[in-house]
Amino acid sequence: MNNPNSTDGLIFAYILDGKGGGQVIDWAGLEKWAPDQGILWIHLDYTKPKVQKWLAAESGLNELSIDILKEQDTRPRMLNSAEGLFLILRGVNCNPGADPEDMVSLRMHFTARRIITMRQRSIMAIDDTRKAIDTGQGPADPADFLVMVADRIADRMFDVISDIDDQVDVLEDSVLTVESAELRPQLAQSRRQCTSLRRYIAPQRDVLTKLLNEKITLLDDPARLQIREIAERTARFVEDIDSARDRAAITLEELDHHLSEQTNRAMYLLAIVTAIFLPLSLLTGLLGINVGGIPGADNPLAFIIVSVILLAIAACLIWLFRHIRWL
Repeated sequence: MNNPNSTDGLIFAYILDGKGGGQVIDWAGLEKWAPDQGILWIHLDYTKPKVQKWLAAESGLNELSIDILKEQDTRPRMLNSAEGLFLILRGVNCNPGADPEDMVSLRMHFTARRIITMRQRSIMAIDDTRKAIDTGQGPADPADFLVMVADRIADRMFDVISDIDDQVDVLEDSVLTVESAELRPQLAQSRRQCTSLRRYIAPQRDVLTKLLNEKITLLDDPARLQIREIAERTARFVEDIDSARDRAAITLEELDHHLSEQTNRAMYLLAIVTAIFLPLSLLTGLLGINVGGIPGADNPLAFIIVSVILLAIAACLIWLFRHIRWL
């Protein structure tokens, strides 16, 4: 059974056979399940009333544990208690039409014989794990399950962060060729994406590192080695995000500097043109006033003479500006 749109909150449930496969069960199967049948994996939508009722009445978890699993807008965290291992991870949002940096949360509770996972929005890492079970290549135990899900989450992070890194590379190369009105929003978007991703990936790195330092009986040595590798990958993701964000900021500064240079160059040329034409305008203004006694008013060559004088003045000014290296 795979029912992502289930109105009762049970998306799917499996009894794992310990060999990579599993048997699909429903609510009735959950009620009949016993630990000796195999490891139980329940995937739930925690927003549904029936799920909340089941958690309170039949899950065997205390009120504090249930509140941890249902907490809104939670960041990655880990809690190892007598009731089992509580783990909250974040994955990039791969749902259609969603922004990848709007990361979705996955809440998990592990005991030796039962795995509870809960979400509100679809998480591709869980779908990957379900498909692996359907093909007989799924997790054999809770430690294997944790490693598989964390690895799938990291894989999709890598794809998104690589895309952002490539995008920043293109923007860096486009500073001198693309209009600032087009480039500035793209740089701002890249920086927002980096900030949003880092908000959750940095704590997730710390959570995975903490998993290695805690005495968790569910995790054997092979699982710890794999989690260490995932933690190192996540740490590199944080470094890549920081690098992309810094490069986007530097590119934006370079764009502002380039724009400032263009503005200064335009103002400089405008000042030179003004300096050349200001005395010419003054002279023509004086000759154009409507009063008696204007020299050359009756001379047919006066216009030519004045034009030559104006050209000479302009030439002298241009020579002067070149001599003092203003041009």
